[in-house]
Amino acid sequence: MKPVWIVDDDRSIRWVFEKALSREGIAYNSFASAREALDALAGGAPQVLVSDIRMPGQSGIELLQALKQKHPAVPVIVMTAYSDLESAVAAFQGGAYEYLPKPFDVEQAVELIRRALGESRSEAEAAEPAAPPTEILGQAPAMQEVFRAIGRLSQSSATVLITGESGTGKELVARALHRHSARAAKPFVAINTAAMPKDLLESELFGHERGAFTGAQQLRRGRFEQAEGGTLFLDEIGDMPAELQTRLLRVLQDGTFYRVGGHQQLKANVRVIAATHQNLEARVRDGTFREDLYHRLNVIRVRIPAMRERREDIPLLARHFLARSAQQLGVEPKRPSEEALAHIARLDFPGNVRQLENLCHWLTVMAAGQTIGVTDLPAEVRGEGAAAPAGAAADWVAALEQEVERRLARGETGVLDQLARQFERTLIVRALARTGGRRIEAATLLGMGRNTITRKIQELGIRDAEE
Repeated sequence: MKPVWIVDDDRSIRWVFEKALSREGIAYNSFASAREALDALAGGAPQVLVSDIRMPGQSGIELLQALKQKHPAVPVIVMTAYSDLESAVAAFQGGAYEYLPKPFDVEQAVELIRRALGESRSEAEAAEPAAPPTEILGQAPAMQEVFRAIGRLSQSSATVLITGESGTGKELVARALHRHSARAAKPFVAINTAAMPKDLLESELFGHERGAFTGAQQLRRGRFEQAEGGTLFLDEIGDMPAELQTRLLRVLQDGTFYRVGGHQQLKANVRVIAATHQNLEARVRDGTFREDLYHRLNVIRVRIPAMRERREDIPLLARHFLARSAQQLGVEPKRPSEEALAHIARLDFPGNVRQLENLCHWLTVMAAGQTIGVTDLPAEVRGEGAAAPAGAAADWVAALEQEVERRLARGETGVLDQLARQFERTLIVRALARTGGRRIEAATLLGMGRNTITRKIQELGIRDAEE
């Protein structure tokens, strides 16, 4: 993949981006001026450009315009102070992907760059033939239902509504629906309707005519035109502003629309796939989502299961993401131990597949050896720290199972008696430690009588227990 370019005359800003992108394994080049970046364009375009607007010499706006003339598909993120928001919006309308107000949160900036990288790749896929992407992975019954739905819809152009929690892979399913449809040779265009200001979303969807508003210096084709003959994926449709819901309904009803500031009616030959993590029925009831639009979108619904509903897929996905992270970073893939996989498979993963993928990337970078053990997992995943993840409370059962297996494999006998003594000893020692050695209180905590705990202390050889 080509690098991300960072252009800013402020060395400290460049340094922050360089460190953050290095940590994420994202290749980059940085430039102190727009002139340097323009000179570098002779050797090829970046995957994503991140540029300040106001710099000595040529401005970021001039850099944006020059880049868009030669490489219109490259996403551009413009950085600006809050006081410069008007020019940032003008830059957006002129072709910028997004603006990043200063001061910015580094994690949010990296996430924005990741989204832009995804946008860049999807544009490239639409423009030139590419190798078939990896199919969706999953053996769980809940995922087999998703696969069956994709198969049944392969010969249909019906509107599809994909529902599921954040991070479950709704866009991946949308891409699969497109790839296995009769429209596969045409573009797949995705847009997150919650990722941009509502004042700009209309232009992004439907395009605009030159002079339609301040900053609209040239005609711009919207996503409906870009997806002509193919598929338009509307992510987070539940967050679409009410006024745009009306315009979208018109397109779904009669297949026509107008560019912003335009008078010529355009036809849209596009299959719409929408996705949301929200309860659209509830939003219809509270009046924030049009009921007629909901019924237009909800022709066929595909629900993507959460990770906790497909735990048997977690080891398969973990191995896949570890291999992919290693390939991206150019290193040997790490091998997860069975203990580590068993531990990971018990987690709930509220962030779903995305969270698991991030964990595997972290392990590829941070795990010391080639084999990943439980101790190599982050503290919050191991159950240490302020908030243990769901499932961590059952870790001792897994440890017990593993210890039993080891002893039986060695051919030991009397395993029950040995482990039962260790179990009782641990319970009593910890209870006595909690009560400062007071046996009656310890017995109460454990649910046994004083005579019983006294006898057990003697039988198990527990020392230093106070009366």
